[in-house]
Amino acid sequence: MEKAWPENPGAEIVCWLYYTQQTISAPGFSGQAFSTFVPHTVRAKETKQCSDCHVSAKNDNNAWMAQLLLQGTNFMNFMGRYIYVATGKKGLEAIAVAEHDEPEAIYGSDLQRIAYPDSYKQFVDHHRQLSSAAEHSGNVLDIQTRGEYAYAARGPGGLRVYDIANIDNKSFSEKITTAPVSPVGQRFFVPTKNAVAVASPTTLGVDPLRQQLPENEEQPIHLLYGFLYVADREEGLVIIGDPNLKSKSPGVGTLLDGNPANNFLKRALAFNPGGVLSGAHRVTIAGTFAYVLTDKALIVVDLDNPLAPKVTATIGAPQLNDPRGIAVQFRYAFIADHDGLKVLDVTDLAQPRWIANALVPLEDARNIYVARTYAYVSAGKQGLAIIDVEKPEAPKLDQLFTAEGQLNDVNDTKIGMVAASAFAFIADGRNGLRVLQILSPWDDPAHFSGFSPRPTPKLIATARTRGPALAISKGIDRDRAVDESGNQLAVFGRRGARPLNRAEIRRLYIHANTGQPYAVTDDADTAEKSRSTPSSSPASSRTPLFLRARAWMESFQ
Repeated sequence: MEKAWPENPGAEIVCWLYYTQQTISAPGFSGQAFSTFVPHTVRAKETKQCSDCHVSAKNDNNAWMAQLLLQGTNFMNFMGRYIYVATGKKGLEAIAVAEHDEPEAIYGSDLQRIAYPDSYKQFVDHHRQLSSAAEHSGNVLDIQTRGEYAYAARGPGGLRVYDIANIDNKSFSEKITTAPVSPVGQRFFVPTKNAVAVASPTTLGVDPLRQQLPENEEQPIHLLYGFLYVADREEGLVIIGDPNLKSKSPGVGTLLDGNPANNFLKRALAFNPGGVLSGAHRVTIAGTFAYVLTDKALIVVDLDNPLAPKVTATIGAPQLNDPRGIAVQFRYAFIADHDGLKVLDVTDLAQPRWIANALVPLEDARNIYVARTYAYVSAGKQGLAIIDVEKPEAPKLDQLFTAEGQLNDVNDTKIGMVAASAFAFIADGRNGLRVLQILSPWDDPAHFSGFSPRPTPKLIATARTRGPALAISKGIDRDRAVDESGNQLAVFGRRGARPLNRAEIRRLYIHANTGQPYAVTDDADTAEKSRSTPSSSPASSRTPLFLRARAWMESFQ
């Protein structure tokens, strides 16, 4: 922040030059650095158990494993001061939901009540209503922000990229622009026939084009992070970016190089072999795979070479019925379809396996977001369905939240954290944007602590959008340093430090000899018995370390 002093010495103008923008490290990884130093603490009563680092025989630590491996859990995401909402034919809106200064308390939250009591009282007196800070017309069906830009799927208008950098300081009438410089000098759109969803391979600032120095001992950044991915109902999966890898700015590197003079986006290819991806309307990236939902099925596309994609699996009826949303966490994918929430085992990302009887019935499931051990299903007229997925193969409904009937057209949900509180940002269709406080140390101090406390949602703010709120941009993944295929995303705070790669990750739950999943128990006696008793589940219980230790001790007797 810098201050500009006006002619009147009694007045002070505060000018924020750059506000809550993420950084990119010199080698191209996200500048959101991870520390390699472990806490030097001594515990008197407990220590690490086998299930802290391996799949539990109870199959209740899927979220914990995602956190351990730094794949992220979507719980601590940074949403920022502005929530970007797609509002269909009314375009997109940036809605201010937090204080400008630190701490960036969400309006109407317990933190605002304590840190900004006057502002909180004023906000409550005005019926907890938020207002749009910036907007742009057009037909926006889906939106994802990253850094200085917002990527928007615009139906027959294809993909459009908007400049959203530093909107606090833009004094001209259009704070969200389609061209930061003359349209003659750039092309920030890519035509497609009917783009309905867009996916960035990461919300982090990752630039594959930056030079990596050998002495830093960094891993290479995977090529798929140089492109964007669009679900098009007619063309299938459209890959955005310059396909010429020898050009000065291959892929969509122009969006990350800080140079506004070369903003020319290109289209690499459209992928729809035999029409299998026709009707594509949702896409999410898990490792080097795109999970694409069509009207009939889930299609898994291998993007290890994004310029030569290939289909590896298709799951349709009767397992899936009109799939509408998907979220991946470590070994499982959670799908919202016409019947409700369903579960797939994605231990092999290329070949998901349907889990029979893992179903939570819902009348109007539209999308899904998973944060640690809870799935948040945008359940339309039923409001927000919060489902306990601590045991992914046995999900159970925890609660349906409607704020006494006020949430009745829920299309999308994203979770973010500010200080010690967590919030759900809801695209509630005709009702606009809703903000829920779902965790707060002041709201429920007795049950607040722990890895994944039970949500206690309450409606704290509403913004009446110009059009129906259809989708909300996901926040920055603050706890994600590696993808599901073992590709590093964030820089580490020591030379040569890195997350586990794919082969190393798989050793924690795939048996080296059989190639099959294994699970562990923290009880050595139980482990020995389970070793001699065949398991009915795909993951057998083995604790070779305990068994070898016991044999070694018995050798001295």
